Amino acid sequence: MKSSNQGIVKRLSAVLGGGALLVMAALGMALHQAQSGPDAIAKSANVNVGATITETTPPTSPAITMAVPALKGPAPLPPEEQGLP
Repeated sequence: MKSSNQGIVKRLSAVLGGGALLVMAALGMALHQAQSGPDAIAKSANVNVGATITETTPPTSPAITMAVPALKGPAPLPPEEQGLP
């Protein structure tokens, strides 16, 4: 009797899984068709390319001549690790 219940559960699981795949495929196709319609194309003919560009002259020398690290040598250990072997 136990093996027949397992068979029923396996068949029911297979049917439910197959149904879920079919539903996902149908939703995917419906969403794909909705996005690829003619409304997805931009309808505006006025395109302002470069409207926010402002021209400036670059500086003659860099603002920082050479980077210098704040710490020299190894960094100190955090307080919870100090004094450990």
